[in-house]
Parts: sequence; structure tokens; C-alpha cells
Amino acid sequence: MTRNKYKVLVIEDESSIHGLIKTILSSGGYQVISAYTCSNGLMLYTSHQPDLVILDLGLPDLDGTDFLRRVREDSLTPVIILSARAGESDKVNALDMGANDYITKPFGANEFLARVRSALRFSPKCINSCKTPKQRFECNGMVIDYAARQVFINLNEIKLTQTEYNIIALLSRNAGRILTYSGIIKEIWGYNDINSVKKLQVNMVNIRKKFGSEPNNYIVNEPGVGYRMFAGDLEGET
Repeated sequence: MTRNKYKVLVIEDESSIHGLIKTILSSGGYQVISAYTCSNGLMLYTSHQPDLVILDLGLPDLDGTDFLRRVREDSLTPVIILSARAGESDKVNALDMGANDYITKPFGANEFLARVRSALRFSPKCINSCKTPKQRFECNGMVIDYAARQVFINLNEIKLTQTEYNIIALLSRNAGRILTYSGIIKEIWGYNDINSVKKLQVNMVNIRKKFGSEPNNYIVNEPGVGYRMFAGDLEGET
């Protein structure tokens, strides 16, 4: 099999799960670097500079969030949390700290690889390979023209308010990544108050109505956490 040359650092202390992840990634052509503790993961991260990190939270020496905090001090390398912790607060905390995605155990191989592909859009290697500016986004018949600030679904223009368009543009530029409610609110309105989440939810209800009978083809709600736009095709990507 031709390898895709992406290096993935897996930090997981449970040997059976670690082996499963390694098998799935290797079958997809990824180069796997293995660590079983947070401290070892930090050392391997520094020496190998991986394109993506798969990170467990319940590690034997330190919590996985300690690794995430250290990496986010000076790096935007994509990090996918893979954890048995399914609470909303755990997900929101990790995502607000800079994780690109959060997968709960158990997980399916196909979904796992899809999340890996989406997260790798944010790797320096992928970003640096783009030779032209990203002017359009396409996904399931939806086209976003960033220059014109227009959105089309099946060639029909969707009339959005300025705020609605800003939300859609933000989600599309982070397609495949969960954006938390607080993260979206900060980017769109620049502040957070007691009514901010309700305001965001109202805008999303209006957007979904305008998107027609199948809004889940484009945006999904991660209850209690935030929203994710399905990854599409960005003009200029390789």
C-alpha cells in the first residue's frame, strides 16, 4: 500500500485499544508513533513533530489535558481526543482548550478514519500544500462563495442575514471540527452573556429552516457541546 506520509502520534495506555487504533491507522496508510504515557507522548511529539495526535485523557502519569495544554502553547497540530469520558463538560473543556475533535469509546473504524481525515485538514503539511487562497467551499450540493458572501444549495441562492452568513462561514472554514457554543459566540459576537447560547441557537434554527428539508446534510448539532459542519472540498486543496 502506498503510504500517505502523514505521521500520527497515538497516546493511549490501554494496550488493546492502542493496538486497534494502530491497526486502523496503518490500514489507512498512516505512519503510527506510539506512546503510552503523557510524558513519553510529549517527548515523542517534540522529536517526531507528528501531523496529528490521537490523545487519551486517562493516562497513568498525567491527564491528557496536560499534554493538550503544553502543545497548544506554541502549536496548532491537530489533536483528536479519544476517551471513555462522555460527559458534556469533559468534551466542552477539551474542545475549548484547543482539541480539534472528541471521540468517545467505543468507536467505529470508518467514523474514526473520517474524523482523522477531517482533522488533518488543519495540519501544517496540509495547509502549506494549498497553492491558492480558499475562495469556495463545497459540500453535498452546498457552495459557499467567500468573496461574494453568498451561499447556494443545489444552485439556488440561500438568503442569509449577515450574522447567519458569518456563522456558516465560520463553520465551513472549520469543516469537520466541532466548534463549541462558547467558541462560536466569541468569534461571531466577541462577548458572552446569559443570552448568548439562546441567541446562537435561534440563528441556527433559522439557518436550518432556510437550508430546506435536509439540514443535517450540512450541519450537525453535538448536543450540549456545539456544532460541526461536514467536511467538503476547499478550492485550492490537494
